[in-house]
Formats: sequence, C-alpha cells, structure tokens
Amino acid sequence: MSWSLGPDDLPDLARGAALLGTGGGGDPHVGRLMVAEAMRRHGPVTVLDPDEVADDAFVIPTAMMGAPTVMIEKIPRGDEAVLSLRALERHLGRTADATMPIECGGINSMIPLVVAATTGLPVVDADGMGRAFPELQMETFGVYGVSGSPMAVSGDHGELVLIDTGTDNKRMEWLARGATIRMGGAALIAEYAMTGAEVKRTAVPRTLSLGLTVGRAIREAREQLRDPISALAEALAPTLYAHLRVLFAGKVADVERRTVDGFAKGRARFTSFDGTSTLRTVFQNENLVAEVDGQVRAIVPDLICVLEAESAEPITTETLRYGQRVVVVGISTPALMRTPEALAVFGPGCFGLDQPFVPVESTTREWRVVP
Repeated sequence: MSWSLGPDDLPDLARGAALLGTGGGGDPHVGRLMVAEAMRRHGPVTVLDPDEVADDAFVIPTAMMGAPTVMIEKIPRGDEAVLSLRALERHLGRTADATMPIECGGINSMIPLVVAATTGLPVVDADGMGRAFPELQMETFGVYGVSGSPMAVSGDHGELVLIDTGTDNKRMEWLARGATIRMGGAALIAEYAMTGAEVKRTAVPRTLSLGLTVGRAIREAREQLRDPISALAEALAPTLYAHLRVLFAGKVADVERRTVDGFAKGRARFTSFDGTSTLRTVFQNENLVAEVDGQVRAIVPDLICVLEAESAEPITTETLRYGQRVVVVGISTPALMRTPEALAVFGPGCFGLDQPFVPVESTTREWRVVP
C-alpha cells in the first residue's frame, strides 16, 4: 500500500541508500538536504507500492548522472531534474503520473523525491538497478525490454539536451556521458519512460522501503549498543537481499582514485588488523570486485560495501581514506539481477573483469565479525 515519506525519515533513508550504493551512486547527504528543503516548501512525498501502479500509468524515472568525485563540489541547483522531466513530457506528448529512481543507491534514491515533492507526483517504490551502477544501460528496465531513450539531460546553467537512440541503450549512455562531461561532470536526467505494467515486469521492487529499513536497523542497533552489522544481516534476511557475508575487517592501507571519462575509477588495498591478510577492491564509481589474499570473495552485481568498523556507517569510494578502520561486507542481489540476460548487461565482463560471477553466499559462509 502507499505510504508517506517525511523529513524525519530522510537520515535513515540516506544511510540505507549509501549502503545500497555499494560505494557509489553519489553522496546521499547532498540529496538528503535537497529533499529536506523541497519537503519544507511543498510537504511530504507519497510513495506507491509497485503493485498499486495502474498498468496504463505513465512513469518517468529521474536521476543524477556523473562522477561521484565531481558531485562533492558541484552541488545541483535544485530544479534540473524537474526540467528534464518536463522536457521529456513535452517531447513525448504525455504527462507523467509518477516518477521513480533508476537506482536505489546513493544520491539517486533522493533525486526522485526532490522531483516528487516539487511537482506533487508520487514516487514508485522500485528502481532499475537494485543498487548503483555507473552506466545508464545497466538497468533491469533495459535488460527486460524497456528502452532508455528518448531521454533528457539538464545542466546547472539551464542547458538541455534530448537524446534518442531508439533501443540502443549503450549508445544512449555514451552520448549522455559526453553531454554530462561538458556540463561540468554532473547532470540531471529523465529516461526510461514506461507504463505501470512495465514497471511491474522489469523493476526491482520496494527498494526505497529497503533503504529505509536497513538505515533504520543500523541506527537502532547503535542506539541499543548492539552489533550494527548483525542487525543489518537480520534486516536483510527476509528480503530479496537475503545473504550478508563479512568479507574482511581491517584498515585502509592505500587508495588510488582518478576521475576518467566521467567516472571515478580506482582501486583500494586494505590490511587486516593483525597484518596477516590483504583485501583489494576495484571500483568504477561503485565497488566491483573484492579479493582477499588473491581469492574473489564478492563480485558485481552483488553488493560490496565498506562500512566504518564501529558504527557500520557506509563509506563511499570517494571518501575512502588511509587509516580508516573498516568492515567490508558482501550482500546478495535479487534473482532477476543474476539471470544470464542481466549478467550480459552488468556482470563482471561488462567492466573488463575476467573473473566469472560467483554468488557471494557461496564464497564466504561466516558473517559474524570476529573482534
């Protein structure tokens, strides 16, 4: 059933979104402030369960695209996503009945809420990634037959670009990335317009609810002086993300990070607290693979999340720093993200990784943190 999302929910949702962003997706703190201001002006947001969306409803997802490292300094003006949505409505000759996230991680769990609060539209409790991915074609929407274009891209100086590549979502990403780079490395978009029936068939359901649930679980465990990672595992167990595994506990030893072609790309090395073991990660905005002493323990599309060791607060790839004490966890993704069709779009090979996908629950059995 539908429910109301208000300002008091935003800190928990931002924390959960940072976790589901698996290191990327942009800083949800910035998005939270944007939503809070939009709610202050216009009131709370109605969130629709995907099962409640009429089959003939018209849904336009909205989002931010760009390198997370750029978003730290380049704050959106605030109205760009609405401008993109209105431009796409005009181009298609149809008014949206709702908006929706394209990804549930990071700032892109928040941008549709800004749009919803500003326009009065409801937001659908679902998304097209079930986490965060760096490229626009990496959507369950596209995997299961929805075209991303036509799409609208807006910059913070009033620029607007319309892109239509038909059913070629990868070329749409390439053109939109070029426009985004020339808009300063970050832009606001509207894309993957679809019917309610297509939402039900192609989206990962109830991921806004999931972000709120896991963010709240971490906070409440800390307030009750319980292990927040155990609380997180318990919160995930009944969901589509049922398996959490602790992959590593230690300190950040080294981070190499560059902004290249509109992405934050790099790698990080972690050493165990006793100095006997090493974890290495590779990221493109989001964490892609985690290897412990040369053995793959988690790999995309499963989630790889770096958490602050004591609080379980998620740490994004752009805020990784030498010396941070961390716990790294792997979380299983829903079944519709592990099909051969899905892995052909956002599996390891799509990022140039030569390792095959292996479910995180089959690589590491123990999830309890050992002090």
